[in-house]
Amino acid sequence: MQFLYPFISLLNEMSPYLLLGFLIAGVLKVFVPKELFIGQISNPAFHSVLWAALAGVPLPLCSCGVIPTAMSLRREGASKGATVAFLISTPQTGIDSIAATYSLLGLPFALLRPVTALVTGLFGGMATNRFEKKSPDNRPFAKEETTNYNSKNKVVQVLNYAFVEMIENIGKWLVLGILIAGLIAVFIPDSIFTSYLNNPLLNMLIVLAIAIPTYTCATGSIPLAAVLMMKGLTPGAAFVFLMAGPATSIASITVTGKILGRKTLFIYLASIIGGSIACGLLIDYLLPAQWFSMSMMNHDLLHQHHHESFSWIKTVCSAMLTLLLINALIQKYIHSAKLKNQSLTAKKYLIGGMTCNQCRMTVENALAKLPDVQSVKVDLQNGVAYVEGNPEDSTVKQTVESLGYVWG
Repeated sequence: MQFLYPFISLLNEMSPYLLLGFLIAGVLKVFVPKELFIGQISNPAFHSVLWAALAGVPLPLCSCGVIPTAMSLRREGASKGATVAFLISTPQTGIDSIAATYSLLGLPFALLRPVTALVTGLFGGMATNRFEKKSPDNRPFAKEETTNYNSKNKVVQVLNYAFVEMIENIGKWLVLGILIAGLIAVFIPDSIFTSYLNNPLLNMLIVLAIAIPTYTCATGSIPLAAVLMMKGLTPGAAFVFLMAGPATSIASITVTGKILGRKTLFIYLASIIGGSIACGLLIDYLLPAQWFSMSMMNHDLLHQHHHESFSWIKTVCSAMLTLLLINALIQKYIHSAKLKNQSLTAKKYLIGGMTCNQCRMTVENALAKLPDVQSVKVDLQNGVAYVEGNPEDSTVKQTVESLGYVWG
């Protein structure tokens, strides 16, 4: 039974803050219109980059899910620098991950995540405007139609986005992060990093080599960072993992290079890597060490059963989050069943760069609006869109590429 304590403890510490973060994210999604800031980010100036970076910090979008949103802003007039700032600042953090970071890692980590995301977004956006001045403004796609949700109940929209869509988006990665963190807590010796890899900069470089090419959820990475710190990873290296991992993946790197160009891709990666390492070094060498101690997630919390660690509020929130995760799993199986039936008669389109449920919903919603399309289902695992109807292949291709995904 003692092997379950790390998993239960991690879930109990995170669940109240996650549910609150999800709710706030739902409110932002429904009640803060994109038009509020779209007019502020069209010029290649500092204020447009600042607006885009600020807008991206609270949004709970992953490194691949942010791509269609950024491309939509680009089509609607955002400058290339503002687009890059949004691409950098958004996946590094979000309302839900900030709340969860506070629950496990404390206030300093929770404050540094959005600040670093903002600064790296500003740097990347300004560098893009500076070095891409003479580049052509390659904005080939038509302005996307917006969907009118005025007829729907706003409260229902908030709850659906917060506790259905968001759980479907990050549920898999959140559960995976907690499971891996629990296994590390149980089976990996304490102080392994201080015993064998006691160089903070070396720790950061190793973390970067692992985190950059792999897909990491901003929220799911938090329990991993917490447990790795317990095993001796420096707080600065853990911070690099928290920032660089969620901001990059093979899919986001590929699509960013294809849509915005190699020079912009270099600026994008350099901003994320340089910013996360700079802040990591600041944490390890200049800021007070007691700010980043593992007081919340100490050894006893993960390895022993203490009644004070399991308050009623935490237990209820954990039960609610578990039920929401189960519902997300059920919805996935329902979607798979519908997909199996539709795949027999539908046209098939290969689409690259989709790695999360947000990607699936974005592609399905966009293709469903096309003429002569009756219904759309996306097989995320195999990267295939099944389209019922008879749309023009060229129109489907243009729509897919306008969202920032790879055709074929």
